[in-house]
Amino acid sequence: MKPIGKNLIIIEIEEEIKTDSGLLLSAEDTKDLRYKKGEIVKEGTDVDVVKSKDLVYYDKRAGYKMVIDGKQYTIIQESDVVVVL
Repeated sequence: MKPIGKNLIIIEIEEEIKTDSGLLLSAEDTKDLRYKKGEIVKEGTDVDVVKSKDLVYYDKRAGYKMVIDGKQYTIIQESDVVVVL
């Protein structure tokens, strides 16, 4: 699998979010957050900033889901990444 151009193939990471007071937010509460966390599986041919295995936050409304070899991935553009961890 080889993405073309500025496309990134990522796996979404479900994370538990804890408030400062120690409360865990439910999945319902985290739906309101704009950004999701993911790990880059493969970067496209024209990607400059990120690389495979980088953890990133990206706009959850970006991209689309795709099943490749029975595994679900999300395909986004490099410009949809807002933070690299």
